[in-house]
Amino acid sequence: MSTENHIRNPFEMALQQLSSVISEAGDIAVKPRVHVAQAPPVIRRIEVRDLWDALRKGAGDLGAIRDDVLFIGLIYPVAGLVLARLTFSYNLLPLVLPLVAGFALIGPVAAIGLYEISRRREQGMHVTWATAFGVVRSPALGSILWLGSMLLGLFVLWLAAAYGIYLATLGPAPPISVAAFMHDVFLTGAGWAMIVAGVGVGFLFAALALAISVVSFPLLLDRNVGMTRAIATSVRAVAANPGPMALWGAIVVAGLVLGSAPALLGLIFVMPVLGHATWHLYRKVIAEA
Repeated sequence: MSTENHIRNPFEMALQQLSSVISEAGDIAVKPRVHVAQAPPVIRRIEVRDLWDALRKGAGDLGAIRDDVLFIGLIYPVAGLVLARLTFSYNLLPLVLPLVAGFALIGPVAAIGLYEISRRREQGMHVTWATAFGVVRSPALGSILWLGSMLLGLFVLWLAAAYGIYLATLGPAPPISVAAFMHDVFLTGAGWAMIVAGVGVGFLFAALALAISVVSFPLLLDRNVGMTRAIATSVRAVAANPGPMALWGAIVVAGLVLGSAPALLGLIFVMPVLGHATWHLYRKVIAEA
């Protein structure tokens, strides 16, 4: 549909002006990156071995730049303590697993700084943990923030859905203890109904998050293509590589779940590896301009 005579509403005008201001600020602070809005990014087909190679290179980035582990380590243990306080102080025990699983939804947002570290290291630039903050000077910062807000909204919707499933099965009364809750979850029919429903609905949320974000954040850092094109490219990449992308999603979820115990401490190592590996996966899926 032609947009030559399209009359923009005030929201569109404000959004365009905000994006323009952010982009201009980024252009002053860093060397502008290529804008390829005229041609959609070219998507390659990948194989399972490409996933393992991306993970290997991600681990290599982690080994070469260990400062980012310290930076991530300041975030996730604190998050674990906050999670524990919420659980035992406000009777939110039924939301512990959904909160942990929800990291798969917002993981791409949390790892954005790691993508930037891998991007600059790939270019032969000197990098430290502070390099992660270079994202705030990206010409595509406006699109990155909007996409991050979208994933955060998806995370909130997932928590609401998970709590609704709990209310419909084991609720509405809160658990009286951890032991009683575990008994009700695994040794009652209502508990198993909650598990089945939660896994099914959670899979749908995870699949949606994977489709819209698996390459969109790295693409925005690499090329200022805009949020809409970044999401469309990510969906196309998943459609072109359904098997490898499904396996990648399973690897991410398994890594985040295993890294979440105990108290999210394992994420100190899991998140950097997955973050760096996602950048290398992007390089394999999207042909360079």
